Amino acid sequence: MEEAGDPGGLSPDQVERCMSAMQAGTQMVKLRGGSKGLVRFYFLDEHRSCIRWRPSRKNEKAKISIDSIQEVSEGRQSEIFQRYPDGSFDPNCCFSIYHGSQRQSLDLVSPSGDEARTWVTGLRYLMAGISDEDSLARRQRTRDQWLKQTFDEADKNGDGSLSISEVLQLLHKLNVNLPRQRVKQMFKEADTDDHQGTLGFEEFCAFYKMMSTRRDLYLLMLTYSSHKGPLDASALQRFLEVEQKMTGVTLERCQSIIEQFEPCPENRSKVMLGIDGFTNYARSPAGDIFNPQHHDVHQDMTQPLTHYFITSSHNTYLVGDQLMSQSRADMYAWVLQAGCRCVEVDCWDGPDGEPIVHHGYTLTSKILFKDVIETINKYAFIKNEYPVILSIENHCSVVQQKKMAQYLTGILGDKLDLSSVSSEDATVLPSPQMLKGKILVKGKKLPATISDDAEAGEVSDEDSADEIDEDCKLLNGDASTNRKHVENIAKRKLDSLIKESKIRDCEDPSDFTVSTLGRPGHKAEGRTAEEDTESGEDAGASRRSNRVLVGSFSKRKKKSSKLKKAASVEEADEDLDLQGSQARGATRQRKTMQLSRALSDLVKYTRSVGSHDVDTEVACSWQVSSFSETRAQQILQQKPAQYLRFNQHQLSRIYPSSYRVDSSNYNPQPFWNAGCQLVALNYQTEGRMLQLNRAKFSANGNCGYVLKPPCMCHGIFNPNSEDPLPGQFKKQLVLRIISGQQLPKPRDSMLGDRGEIIDPFVEVEVIGLPVDCRKEQTRVVDDNGFNPMWEETLVFTVHMPEIALVRFLVWDHDPIGRDFIGQRTLAFSSMMPGYRHVYLEGMEEASIFVHVAISDISGKVKQALGLKGLFLRGPKPGSLDSHAAGRPLPRPSVSQRLLRRTASAPTKSQKPSRKAFPELILGTQDAGSEGEAHDVAPPSPGPTPQALAWEEPGGRSPRSPRVRN
Repeated sequence: MEEAGDPGGLSPDQVERCMSAMQAGTQMVKLRGGSKGLVRFYFLDEHRSCIRWRPSRKNEKAKISIDSIQEVSEGRQSEIFQRYPDGSFDPNCCFSIYHGSQRQSLDLVSPSGDEARTWVTGLRYLMAGISDEDSLARRQRTRDQWLKQTFDEADKNGDGSLSISEVLQLLHKLNVNLPRQRVKQMFKEADTDDHQGTLGFEEFCAFYKMMSTRRDLYLLMLTYSSHKGPLDASALQRFLEVEQKMTGVTLERCQSIIEQFEPCPENRSKVMLGIDGFTNYARSPAGDIFNPQHHDVHQDMTQPLTHYFITSSHNTYLVGDQLMSQSRADMYAWVLQAGCRCVEVDCWDGPDGEPIVHHGYTLTSKILFKDVIETINKYAFIKNEYPVILSIENHCSVVQQKKMAQYLTGILGDKLDLSSVSSEDATVLPSPQMLKGKILVKGKKLPATISDDAEAGEVSDEDSADEIDEDCKLLNGDASTNRKHVENIAKRKLDSLIKESKIRDCEDPSDFTVSTLGRPGHKAEGRTAEEDTESGEDAGASRRSNRVLVGSFSKRKKKSSKLKKAASVEEADEDLDLQGSQARGATRQRKTMQLSRALSDLVKYTRSVGSHDVDTEVACSWQVSSFSETRAQQILQQKPAQYLRFNQHQLSRIYPSSYRVDSSNYNPQPFWNAGCQLVALNYQTEGRMLQLNRAKFSANGNCGYVLKPPCMCHGIFNPNSEDPLPGQFKKQLVLRIISGQQLPKPRDSMLGDRGEIIDPFVEVEVIGLPVDCRKEQTRVVDDNGFNPMWEETLVFTVHMPEIALVRFLVWDHDPIGRDFIGQRTLAFSSMMPGYRHVYLEGMEEASIFVHVAISDISGKVKQALGLKGLFLRGPKPGSLDSHAAGRPLPRPSVSQRLLRRTASAPTKSQKPSRKAFPELILGTQDAGSEGEAHDVAPPSPGPTPQALAWEEPGGRSPRSPRVRN
């Protein structure tokens, strides 16, 4: 057997032996961090696509996909293994599998070292094969695996075939609502072997293909083939040029596409692309809405750091809340590999002279500073070489600061050496390109007035205060007399918070006032009545629970006129949030701290300074000012143009309010609008805000740096203005939401797959400057999550597309609310024009099919109500827009209209409550009130399939609700 670290050197026989051993399975012990492990039987599935185990209460869901594995490490390296004393296990028998978006670890102990090496080698071999795949091969493999998995799960009796009853149950699970007679007919056509009455896997694939033939794509294909059927090379060329806006498309290229995607040998021999081939091409990465060039770094990386947005993490070491959760070094590995380029390290004096990392004055666990730096050194540049900023929050004594400096220089070595960076102009920062492979230490620096011989000196600590508020922290950093009392309060209240709100970000996306968790005695400002509920959270409960939590700590706080010792660089701004001493009831005193020369000398371009007055001229660009979200929001409201100019000359870092003890996240977009570079988020809390962050930085190869638009780097404007850039062209985005494919039931559905078939609708949101923020929705399609048709057009005007994000959400309509199904968010600049699929994030096959058209418009946008009716066309024979083509719609009764208005799903009869569409078409009228607007569509450069239609079963008028039993 080859070394486990070299899977590429295996011979075919060795690979096969390794795979066979893994498929046969091994009984291993899974460690959980407690005293007792779990004995489980682990094996590689027959498709070599996932690891499974038994016994498990999860049954078929007990698996880890090979796709999701990030790393396989040998020995006792993980944080879980470190909890067990040395000698507990033979290191040769130990290995860890890191998987999932949050880098969870599966820590296993095998019976022997040979079996452990077999698993490590085999998994690394499979991972290497996946990483070498191109995106087309990966998508095809994923689809094949999904079909096989779907077949296996539907085969209830395990006989390797599906009966008609099993197929009907499967269709319900897949949200397919077809007449039983139609299903039986397709079943009979697919059942071609000797075993009549059941479908084998190949027959099931044929059945599924019949069932999933795309009518929307078929009509589109007919449009460009002049109704002759398959597309020849010239027709395909015309489609790509006219609709997809591709340039330089040759006939040879079109012939290559046909050869690659057409499955039918007869069509391939004639160089024709049939419906199956056209579907394959449309669902391939070539038909994705995301610009494939943006998977790689494509922006200019030679400008000063101040000209970039830089993805940043807050309290990187924490895996959960800010009061009681675990601190883990491998969080740095996960965050850095996710593209983050600024990580935070809170350093405190530890036992035995070893500095430690944890959240001060709380019950969070402690980890060694040395382990954190070793992890950062290992993972900083695995995914990209652009510089990492190490934000040091220093609370250590001079002795342990020297130890920190020793670890930094000894472990990071040349990564800290900036002598090769030829940038000595203090008014300009170096570029990401110049700093490739370097780690910048952000921290305090000794002033030039202190003697060079001094090993330490006094520096101002005015920009520091406790990051955890006085209300919430323990009185001491050690085990004090009140520790148990505080621990019980914290556990009780955090448990309540988790149960009531699921601890997710709750901002209303259309509201640009940051709403922090309520402070005692102060109203939470900037909230609207409608809260974002994409994750099903109760926003009101979240706010109430947070106030209760903070209030419970306030009760034990004794009145005092003295401020306690500083705990974090960032908290100066917390003192300033509500004009400083007035909020605290105390007069701030000048604070200082002792700083080691050795640690100070490691800081060059990123010196931590107090939050400057944004009106003053910035003399030196080699510094970073930190602002709490509330302080930054005050500045953004009062001096937006000055804040923008301030961020042109130096870096600024925004961090969450100390009252976000649940590690929730604020909305980062307002701070990006002001040009703030380092907008730090809690990476451990998945949700809307982290999805916006991912979308933002996906636009430049996920390298952690996104170039600001030129108007943010030079000049000045008010980002909060209704016309921020007068005289400049704006973008008009015309989105036609055509159809959906294989939309699943909501994840929190009470009955799971047995629940009723969904009634989906699509919501599209543009997020950017306040003037650009807008939401629009389609109608509801009844009882069809498999292939719903909407065919509705939504129009948006965007003043600054360079910083705008576009968010697609799919909801399941219910008369008393709506259930979240999935979302996909991407940068406006990353959208491709033409007919595109929008794949929902984290879902294998679920997508929506859209047409994207972007054009320039000029002049001041004139707002008017009711123009949506121009684009949501009424029933007309031969139109894709109506499920009731050719039938007049009766006026709904009063009771129907009242019932309909109780739902959160949209109706054509509703007038927009948000800003209206821009007035783009002359001579129009408000025809939306009755939902029977004339058929007026935005101009299209080429033919569209709107003249061809079918009657879609299962649809319903937006004004006719269906009451569920």
